[in-house]
Amino acid sequence: MLSIVIPTLNEEKYLGALLDLIKKQSFLDYEIIVSDGLSEDKTLEIAQKYNCKIVIGEKDKRHPSIQRNLGAKIAAEKYILFLDADTRFYDQNFFQKIISDFEKRRLGVAGFYMDFESKKFFYKFYYCFYNFFTFLAQYIRPIGLGAAIIVKKEIHDKIGGFREDLFIGEDQYYCDQAARTSKFRLIKKTKIFFSIRRFEKDGRWKLFFKILYGTLYVLLFGPIKKKIMQYDFGKY
Repeated sequence: MLSIVIPTLNEEKYLGALLDLIKKQSFLDYEIIVSDGLSEDKTLEIAQKYNCKIVIGEKDKRHPSIQRNLGAKIAAEKYILFLDADTRFYDQNFFQKIISDFEKRRLGVAGFYMDFESKKFFYKFYYCFYNFFTFLAQYIRPIGLGAAIIVKKEIHDKIGGFREDLFIGEDQYYCDQAARTSKFRLIKKTKIFFSIRRFEKDGRWKLFFKILYGTLYVLLFGPIKKKIMQYDFGKY
């Protein structure tokens, strides 16, 4: 029923922990697809250890959008759950709850409320800001994080997947396009924990304003094709 697609590039520090959480789920009707951009560490060894399906991209063509689309091409199940390697969830009924909520509300695509594993003021502020903003946006023009998006495979195929020519904001654009053909909402019954590693490396407030700028840019001007800020896939 569920194809879990994880885009990776040098994620040996994070992938195993996510796969452990997946294996602890009460819901067992899933497959795991690791879509790799030619990692130079032990990412693929870890994926093999957990018996994941593996698809490998090209060195000169690697981006979260490309990796997600490659994984989705071999997805065999009705629903696709895109997860980043550093996304976390600690509810052992996470999969069961999201599918139940997804089907009960007749959704075609959905995002998630998010939290952090840090008690620092910044993360509490961001938690409240993001969840409130996305709660309102879901009824107008949805905002979704690539860290966790669930979609019907038929909807993914219908919109042509993630746009691979976008620099950043491809996840937000994807949810916007999917919502034009089906119903988008945030999953109510559970949440994800978003990684703080990029915030800690780039600077918390600096990255916050980058994300805010990128989000508003997409909402006001459309897809981001040019390099309006620094972003390097696999460098965190």
